Amino acid sequence: MTAPAPYSYVSPIPVRRAHLGDAIASEWTKIRSLRSTMWTLGVMVLLMLGVGLGVAAIVAASDIPDQSESALGFGFFGVLLGSICVITLGVLTIASEYGTGMIRTTLTACPSRTRVLTAKAIVFFLLVFTITTVTAGVVAMAQVAMLDDAAEPTSGDWLRATVGVGLFMAELGLLSLAVGAVVRHSAGAITIMIGVLLLPLVAAMFMFSQSLAKVQEWLLDYAIPSQLIALYADKAAVGESGPAGWDPVWILLVITAAVTGGAYALLNNRDV
Repeated sequence: MTAPAPYSYVSPIPVRRAHLGDAIASEWTKIRSLRSTMWTLGVMVLLMLGVGLGVAAIVAASDIPDQSESALGFGFFGVLLGSICVITLGVLTIASEYGTGMIRTTLTACPSRTRVLTAKAIVFFLLVFTITTVTAGVVAMAQVAMLDDAAEPTSGDWLRATVGVGLFMAELGLLSLAVGAVVRHSAGAITIMIGVLLLPLVAAMFMFSQSLAKVQEWLLDYAIPSQLIALYADKAAVGESGPAGWDPVWILLVITAAVTGGAYALLNNRDV
């Protein structure tokens, strides 16, 4: 007699190895279903629109028309306030999972920690870049229409005030995400990032000693708010003093890449 063949079951559901696209789909589902995403990005859009158009309206109602500067620079005020919302969302994108313990579920479903962090970074970057660029473009067009006495913006000015602002804000959010991955605590990481945003500029304002003049000048030139202002300025107009034009985007890109590299190393070499 021959032994019966062992029972085998073949699942009708196709089985394949998971890849980065699956992790991106998972992170997109999470980030768009969280109320924190809607609130932080919603407030960011309102701040960019409300403050940007409000400043333009005040300047338009004044009796001092400025024909030497384009109207696009007034978008800085709304973008600076909106950056706090981007920082908050960047930290919450990963640190909130550590706070609730959901990071264990995430890493069980996707054991590759590098893939998880990469998927979060890609989804977050594209989301913030798209929304910020579109909002900055709407504000820029409205400001130019309201301040018709201002100088006509060049194509380079338009590109920096829209795409440049979107890249800068998305990089700042990625930096916040990396800090959140390192600190693994929402309140602590947000506090650190708010300090990074504001502390250098505040410290420079109180450096009265002549021996600290160079340090003060460096902080005034390279603080994040100063770099955001420089993003609206042409390199030829600023000269050699501090960054201008696209320089802030590249500077922040290098800093973000370095901190993100540290986040990858720590994520792969410590317990959850």
